[in-house]
This record gives sequence, structure tokens and C-alpha cells, in this order.
Amino acid sequence: MKKTKLRTHWLGAALIVVFLFGMIFPFFWILITSFKPDGEIFGDGAFRIFAQHPTLNAYYEVLFNKNILTSVRNSLIVATTTTVYIIVIATFTAYAISRFRFPGKNLLLGLILAVSMFPQMIVVGPVYNMFLNLHLTNSFAVVLPYSTITLPIAVWILVTHFNQIPIALEESAKIDGASPLQILYKIVFPLAAPGVFTTAIIVFIAAWNEFLLTITLNSDSAYHTVPVAISFLRTQFQILWSEVSAATVIVTIPTLVIVLLFQKKIVSGLTSGGVKE
Repeated sequence: MKKTKLRTHWLGAALIVVFLFGMIFPFFWILITSFKPDGEIFGDGAFRIFAQHPTLNAYYEVLFNKNILTSVRNSLIVATTTTVYIIVIATFTAYAISRFRFPGKNLLLGLILAVSMFPQMIVVGPVYNMFLNLHLTNSFAVVLPYSTITLPIAVWILVTHFNQIPIALEESAKIDGASPLQILYKIVFPLAAPGVFTTAIIVFIAAWNEFLLTITLNSDSAYHTVPVAISFLRTQFQILWSEVSAATVIVTIPTLVIVLLFQKKIVSGLTSGGVKE
């Protein structure tokens, strides 16, 4: 019995190691590729782990000649703005759906979830025509259509979290004379904070990684975000893989720092909405 448990333990540990290796390996390979000269990325040295002649030329190119930091700034502006206004709208929307009873409530939730599954190609055409007519192309107004990909999922997640908050707490506060706004800001929102915070992180990462809307609406390189800027690291005949790898390492740092700093809150927020008291 003990041997069987021990074998099961080691088998589980081996599976976890293999899974983690599969998850980490792509990032590791991108990191080591960023230090390789172009001649070692392909050919005989393609599968060599460490470069024979390591260089920082790719980092120098993307930082000073390809101006990747401008794209990082643009992504921070767009992702932060999107996160703030989406969280505000989604919080009040989700609270209303969670607390109020009205005909078609479940149908509304189903439609919200369905909207999040729409292919972006369906949305891009009408949005581009509207932005062109309103002269909003090549601007940070691109944050507005970002709601099509972030708002539905934010509302859906927050509805789950608000459903876990006992309505008796609000009724008790109402009996004690608290106004609706006081109930929201002093009772409901503090209890829903883990879910709101987790949703904000998810929205930020989704906005940070968005590609199709930005490349369609902003043809001016001055407004390119990180994914779009990386896609232009190429010549007429080849993709500059060393520069792409270096840029990927650079732009991964902000999201990696956010996840590492707030991983406990992210996990608590994800689990708190999935367990019913």
C-alpha cells in the first residue's frame, strides 16, 4: 500500500515537472534567442542552447532604433485607461444584474457571454467605418472598442462574485439607516474587492495583448501598441527573429511583474467567486 502511494506521489510529481517544463520552455527559448546573432538562430546553431557569440545588439536595436519603449508607453496608456473605465462600468452593471430581479435576466447573462465569443473580425469592419467617419483613427480612442472584448467577460466574472455576498448584510445596513451609496461603498465593494481586483488584472492583460483592433484603427506607428510594434520587426524578405525575441522579453516584464506582485490576490479573487458559502 505504501509502495503504491509512493509511486503515485512520484508519478504526480513527474507529471507536474513535465507540465511546468512545457509551460516555461517557450519563454526560456525566447530569452536565449534574444542573445543570439542572426547567424546562430538558423542553421547548425539553431538548437544550441547558449549562443557561441552572445550579443546585445537586438536589445540595442529595439530600444534605440525601433523605439519599442514608445509602444510600451502606448500599451500602458491604452491598457490602464481600458481597465479603469471597464471596471467602473462592469462593477455597476454586474451589481445590478446580481441584485435586481427582472424578466430575461438569465437571457441577458447568456447574451453577455455570447458577445465575448464573437470573432473580432465581425466587429472590426463596422468599428473602422465609424472611427473613420468620426475622425478617430490614429488616436488613443481605440480604448473604446476594446470594451467589445473586455466588458462581457468582466461583467460575467463580477456577477459571480456579487452573488456570493449575502444580501442580508445589505438589508441590515439599510435597517441601520445606510443610504444605497453607503451600502455600495462601505459594504458591497470592500467584500467584492478580490473579485474586482482579479477582473482588473484580466482586463489589463487582455487590453495589453490586443492586436487586431489597434493595427486596423491606428496605422500611424506613433500609436502602435506592443503587439503591433513587434509584428513590424521585419524586412521585406525576412522576420528579424532576434529583435522579435528581445522585444518580447522587454514587453513581457510589466505583465510578469504585475502577476508576481499580486498573484495571491489574483488566486483569492478567482477562487472566492467559485465557492458558494
